[in-house]
Amino acid sequence: MVSRKDFIEGVGLRLLAAFLMTAMSAAVHGAADVVPIGQIMFWRSALALVPICLYMIWRSEFPRALRTKRPGLHVTRSAFGAFSMAMSFLSLAYLPVANAQAIAYLAPVLVLPLAGVMLKEKLSHAVFLAVVVGFAGVVLLLWDALEMPGDGAVIGVIAGLAYAFTMAFVRVHTKTMTLTESASTIAFYFAIVAALIGLATAPFGWVTLDLPLFGWLAFAGLIGGIGHIVSNEATARAPVSALAPFDFTGLVWALGFDLVLFSVLPGALGLLGVFAITFAALIVTVKGRA
Repeated sequence: MVSRKDFIEGVGLRLLAAFLMTAMSAAVHGAADVVPIGQIMFWRSALALVPICLYMIWRSEFPRALRTKRPGLHVTRSAFGAFSMAMSFLSLAYLPVANAQAIAYLAPVLVLPLAGVMLKEKLSHAVFLAVVVGFAGVVLLLWDALEMPGDGAVIGVIAGLAYAFTMAFVRVHTKTMTLTESASTIAFYFAIVAALIGLATAPFGWVTLDLPLFGWLAFAGLIGGIGHIVSNEATARAPVSALAPFDFTGLVWALGFDLVLFSVLPGALGLLGVFAITFAALIVTVKGRA
């Protein structure tokens, strides 16, 4: 039984994580026109170790948190997580941040049946309603994005769908791990594995980074590391199914980043989708859990 305090903290942390991870996505989008996906993965993951290790030190967990009795779970979670990261970055390379984010929001929808089957979580009527409304908003935004696809839009959409499917599994898998593993331990080993996988792509051609490009990557790594910890802490406090609708709020931030940084906005259908997705999160905020 989750206490009210843990639930409120979990929601607050998930809302913060949504903002941080969307900011990271905007930074990746800013670099992805020039920098290969593997190189982005390396810098994003390697630099994420800085806030992760500082977090361990702050919680007096370093180096104790590096020990684990379940290395196999870390390997599985990190491998799927690294694949999800690559697909997310590939989607961001070909689509605006808001469009890529919209496709990614299929992940919370897929989390719900997985959470019910794997974690035996009870799904409230409010959560079901929120996901239906949110999914309708995603469809509207996706329809708007694909109405006049640009170069590589199909690749971006396929990569985004691959990210959504794998991320649904990663989130449920992470929930099972938080029973015995700390958020910082999970984040640390994921960053190590993802950085090594990214580094392995160096022989296939990396680019020389100028200061603006490195700035995008450094920001993505540091903010991504913080967001990863915050997301894991949220998952440790509240059920996956209850937190899922709050991920939709990241789309509002994505629209803001697209407008301010890249001068892009969706059409009428896209804006209607944003309204529906935001309303989905409000349903759970007002109605709570069953």
